[in-house]
Amino acid sequence: MNVLLVLLAFWLPGLLFGAAIRLRGWTLAAAGPLLTFGLVALGVPILGKLGIRWSMLNVALWTLVVSAAGFGLAFAVTRFTRRRHPDWTEPERPERSVRDHVLIGIGVAAGLGIGAVTFLRGVRSLNNVQQGWDAPFHANLVRWIAEHGDARPSTVGTIANLPNQTNYFYPDTYHALLALVFGKGGLTMMPTLNLAALVVVLTVPIGVAAMCHAWRMPPVAVASAAAVSACFTVFPYDSLWRGPLWPFVAGVALVPAMLAVARHLLEPRAIAGPVGIGVGVAGLAGLHTSVVFVVIVYFLMILAAVLFKFEKITWRRSMPSLVATFVLAAAFGIPVVLPSLYNAGGVTSTYWASEATVSGAVGETITFSPMASFPQWWIGIPAIIGVFLLVKHRRMMWMVGAYIVLGALFAATVSLETDIVHLLSSPFYNDNWRVAALVPLAGCVAFGEFVHTASGWFTEKVRPRLPNLRPATLTLVGVVLIALVVGGLSRGGYVGRNAARVHYAYNDSPTVSKDEEAAFGWLAAHTKPGERVLNDRIDGSVWMYALAGVMPTQWSFYGSDKGTNTDEQYLSVFANDLGKYPRVRKALTDLKVRYAFVGKGKVMADRPNDVGLKNLDVTPGFKLVFRNAGASIYEIEGQQGVVTSGAAPGSTAGNGQ
Repeated sequence: MNVLLVLLAFWLPGLLFGAAIRLRGWTLAAAGPLLTFGLVALGVPILGKLGIRWSMLNVALWTLVVSAAGFGLAFAVTRFTRRRHPDWTEPERPERSVRDHVLIGIGVAAGLGIGAVTFLRGVRSLNNVQQGWDAPFHANLVRWIAEHGDARPSTVGTIANLPNQTNYFYPDTYHALLALVFGKGGLTMMPTLNLAALVVVLTVPIGVAAMCHAWRMPPVAVASAAAVSACFTVFPYDSLWRGPLWPFVAGVALVPAMLAVARHLLEPRAIAGPVGIGVGVAGLAGLHTSVVFVVIVYFLMILAAVLFKFEKITWRRSMPSLVATFVLAAAFGIPVVLPSLYNAGGVTSTYWASEATVSGAVGETITFSPMASFPQWWIGIPAIIGVFLLVKHRRMMWMVGAYIVLGALFAATVSLETDIVHLLSSPFYNDNWRVAALVPLAGCVAFGEFVHTASGWFTEKVRPRLPNLRPATLTLVGVVLIALVVGGLSRGGYVGRNAARVHYAYNDSPTVSKDEEAAFGWLAAHTKPGERVLNDRIDGSVWMYALAGVMPTQWSFYGSDKGTNTDEQYLSVFANDLGKYPRVRKALTDLKVRYAFVGKGKVMADRPNDVGLKNLDVTPGFKLVFRNAGASIYEIEGQQGVVTSGAAPGSTAGNGQ
């Protein structure tokens, strides 16, 4: 039931809007989540400006209003176009038989199954906490939006320890959508986050299939590309354990859907292309602004393919759509992107050291195995052969161009340290792993082309001996090849390998343990709304708000801004000098702090704990009221007055008391 709720949240708004603007078939199915995030990205500032609470009902009404407007505009434009250009007919769709669609469906189902099994094996349980650096920030942001009913980035600075920063910005479209389902149907925080990550994984095979179908790939190629899309380690799995980069993963996962919609620029269908792309750009920018740069690369490659006549276009008919697309993409995308300039300096100045030699980086790119210690030979070699086959067959040449550009960017980012490399990779935090995630999409398409060509070659070779060979044999060959890739030819199979990668971040440590979660529950029962808990910025206590609704003094692993000398920052250094410095008492009172939390977990072993929370067992004024194997809670004497009602008194210290 919970997974159905998340699936509906991702797909239903976008499907309704996409159908209204006349998207159809596989493209509509893939574009559902893309358009949903677009509607959310546009709705956040508009509803916030109007003072309308961010809730499921209001967002549903927003979707209905926008979809009705889209339907009306599509109807009007279609009618106008038919009157003015009666000779223009509907663009021809790929000639696909029922068998072709069934074959594509089998490939998609295989990709969905592989992705689901891999992810679920990796997390082990949907209730398990992701132990990475960025996870508590994302979780806190989801809960903050859900509880406050305002998803505008300017209102969420508190959880970044910047409560008075009204120009604070972080792209929160992903979190705004999850906030709508958090708490519904019994969805607690970790199932919400983990199910959302699972659903993002499921968007990849559907998007790849829709893209390949829209750009006229043969059905066997479409099915194979969809199936293998869930096998690459670097995307989506590496970005799900490292970070985790949940919004970025969602953005990259939806790029194929955007490219499927882009086909309507060459074969216009009323407003489907311009509006779909415009809303999609808003959605991708709202997920992560860096993804817009990725889309620009692909669109430039498509333009080059058109100019070099690798793709056909009727300029007279397509020009209005191209102009409208540019205008709408700017109109919908720029307002979403502009606030990101607040943090542009912090993004572009981030530094990650090189992790490969130049020759090693080229090898990782060629085998479609970026950031991997052991290449994925069984998909990498067929995929690189497939790249040459795409060139030979003059099929999706723009994808080959994008592979060269993005692959070169990855190889340079991971192996070179020059000003030009840093400039080009700066939208991606100069992060090798983020750029690496852009490489596998071309690998999916190329692998599909390889399977199609190999199947055709196989058929020609055996047909003289088997004159009654049926087309269904092609399906069997494709399924066998994919089974070999996923199965035992690789070390343990790619499902096992990728699941193990995901599991890196889903152990019962090092950041948050079940013992610490139990301590959060104790705090939830002994504090009241508005009360905050003194905590260390490095241990798992930054999760207490997301998991239990208890507000900490330190919201993230970065801690309070050291340059502002805030009460939170002061306490992190001097809290255990309660009897020495009067400001400690005043800060505790102003922040409404009655309890201090100390956990044994640490997000990074080499990061020092806050000195102000050390040795509280022997510090006068701190009374131990809860302890288990992973956490201790202290009641601060003299602070009972910070709350007047609603909080239970501190209990006697003991194991889990």
